[in-house]
Parts: sequence; structure tokens; C-alpha cells
Amino acid sequence: MKSALLALLLIWQAAAPVPPSQSPETVQQYSRYRRTIALDGGAGQTCVVIDAQVFPHAAASLKDLRLYQNVNGQGAHELPYAITLSEPVQPESDTAQVLNLGARGHSIVFDLQMPDRPYTDVNIDLAGQDYLATATITGLDSLRSPNATRLGEFTLFDLTSQHLSRSTTLHLQESSFPYLHVVLTASPVPGTRGFTASPAMVKGATVPPSREAQSLYTVSAETTSVQQQGRQTVATFTLPERVPVERVSFDLAPSFKANFSRDVRISDHPEGTPESAAETITGTILRVHLTQAGREIRQQQLSVPATLGANMQGGASVKVAIDNGDDPPLPVTAVRLEMRQRKLCFSAPSAQPVTLFYGDTGLTAPQYDYARLFSATAGTRSAQLGPEQLNPTYRPRPDTRALTERYPDILWIALLAVICILAVVALRSARTIHR
Repeated sequence: MKSALLALLLIWQAAAPVPPSQSPETVQQYSRYRRTIALDGGAGQTCVVIDAQVFPHAAASLKDLRLYQNVNGQGAHELPYAITLSEPVQPESDTAQVLNLGARGHSIVFDLQMPDRPYTDVNIDLAGQDYLATATITGLDSLRSPNATRLGEFTLFDLTSQHLSRSTTLHLQESSFPYLHVVLTASPVPGTRGFTASPAMVKGATVPPSREAQSLYTVSAETTSVQQQGRQTVATFTLPERVPVERVSFDLAPSFKANFSRDVRISDHPEGTPESAAETITGTILRVHLTQAGREIRQQQLSVPATLGANMQGGASVKVAIDNGDDPPLPVTAVRLEMRQRKLCFSAPSAQPVTLFYGDTGLTAPQYDYARLFSATAGTRSAQLGPEQLNPTYRPRPDTRALTERYPDILWIALLAVICILAVVALRSARTIHR
């Protein structure tokens, strides 16, 4: 009986997983891919942009990325790193309080109390449609300040009846005035009726992040092959696993100058599933370049926010379709799937090249103090990843899973064997007692 219990204990210990070794030699040996980072700017804090090629070959969440540098001929030295994600460092939008709203002659006048931070764009919420407006903006240090700084004159519009867009955004130079004074003169679009300007059309104002704080993007995939399918202009992509997509952008032929407003439909579905299982995201691209009633109107939007969840853990097919309606197709020259820019930042003790290793799913995510304390500074240098190469010293990592995971039936066989042994022992004991 003691022998049976000892055998079961040995099997249980053999089933325990062996933690993967994370020594530099082991990591480099078991990493399938490597890329060189040349430090042209010398030693110090450096950041490189992570391109789309890394994601399908690295482990999920990029947990297997490791950086090594040969320092003073002492062999490979692991460099701690931090991964950054480009995003607005300010809130998505703040509210600007409307003060002193009223009329002065044929104009609407009001003040805006601005958030305590730099800003560039101001979105004014205006009711009504089919109007043209001129907004004259001055910056104030206080509501009663005798000194005002003229910030410019801007055209706001709504061209609903012409099947075009509307724009009520003031595109300022980056400013930080606590107050803005607005003089708004609005009139109906020529040839339309029903619009009357009044202070009641001003419903509020919001302030998005400064353009200096907006997200940067990196290309995930790009195609110049577009097809016409009925009324739609279509581009298709086959996206590898785990490649993020967070925006879709379009390039048009430089010679194309016409105004337009087109709906865009983006759908994706994992490989091996029917198209009916696809998720769908919609948006609009537009261009309005014209002059009406002596006012110049300029607005262009050639990208659509689109976070595609199906692309994170498996390959996916992505279809981007522009609905042209009864209008001629847009002359699209390129369609890009883009992700928010991700950077790999580290501090190199010497100017020797740094090597990035990845492609080992057995590694666990590193825990670095550097990542917790990292802060980008003005002195951070930029570098580029070299071309992806197969690691010539690569060999597959031994299977370190628990024995019961590799052979799920072995524990049941062992238990049945122990039960049989115990049954035989019990039977023999019963016969001895009977005698």
C-alpha cells in the first residue's frame, strides 16, 4: 500500500509544470525572430516604433519581447523597456461654458469660458440648417480685460440641402486664453428658406484635445487595389493574427478636386467563419471646398475611426466599402488600415547596437521598474527597427507543460491502478482476518 501511495506521489510531482528559464542565453536560443536596432544617436534613452510585422510573430500582448546589448565585451546584457501607446494625453473633450449670450445688431455675441489647458479646436453647437456664418474670435485674459487678442475669422456652415456636410469648428492656433469672445454673423444659404439667426441657436461648446496631443498612427496594412462592385468602391485585406486596427484612411488622386460626402462601411470576420458573422463599423469621408455668399468653406475628412476586435487573436478578412450612391466612384488610389503608434523605449548604456528577440510563446511577460517609472523626455532619441530575420541559433523550447496537460489520461490511469492495488490489498487483508 505504501508503494502505491509513493508511486502516486511521484506521478503528481512529475505533473507539476517547470517554469521557463528566462536567462539571456535561453531566451535568445528559443526566440524564433530577431531584429537589430542601430543607435545612431548614441547611448541614452531611445524609442523605436513597433511596426505591424512584429505582432503576428510575437506572443500575445507582446509579452515575449526582449532586448539585449553587448556591453564592454561582457556578453549579452538584458535592457529593461517600456511600451508606449500614442493617445491624447488630455480628456477626450471638455465643455466651454457659454456666458453673456445676446445680440448686437445683426450679430450674435457671447463669451466662452475655456478649460485650463492649451487648446486648438473649439466645437460650437449650433442649431438650425442651411446657413453660412462668420465667427470673429478674440482671446481675453479676463472678461473685463481691455486688451483683446484677435485670433482670426472663421466660416461655419450647414449645407444640408446640398447633400454636403456641416462644420461648426473653430480651427485656432494653439492658445490658452481663459476666455474667448465670439461675434457670430449668420445668414441663410442662397436659394434656401426657413433659417433665422438668433442667440437661441447657440446651444453650447466643447473643446477637444489640442492637436499637439492627438494620436499618431502606424500603417497596419495598405492596398492600392480597389474594385468597383455595383455602387461601391471596395478594398479587401487579409490581416494576420493579432495585428491591431484602429483607423481606416483613404488617399485620392491629386487631380480630383470635387466636393463629396460618402458613407463608408468596414466589416471584418475571422478566417474560417461566414461573412454573416462579421462585425461592421460605419463612418463618413467628405470634402467641402467652395465659396458661397463671399465666404470660403474648407473641410476635409479622409479617415474613419475603426477598432476591429476580430483581428486581435486570429487572422481576419477585412472589407472596406465606399457607398457612391448615384455619383461617379471616387478615384481612390490607396486604402490603409492603421493602428495607434506603439513605441518600444529603453535606456542603452552604450552606443553598441541593440538586438530585439521575439517569437517564444513560452515566455512570461517581464516586470521592469523601468516600465513603471518611464516618462518620455525631450531628450529621447529615435531609432528604427532593422529588417526581421530568422534567429540562426533558434531551436524549439522543450514542452514545459504539466505532465497531466501533455498526457491528460495518465492521471486517470494512475488513479485506476492505485484503486486496483488497494482493492487487492483489501481483499487479502479480509481473507487473513477471516482465517
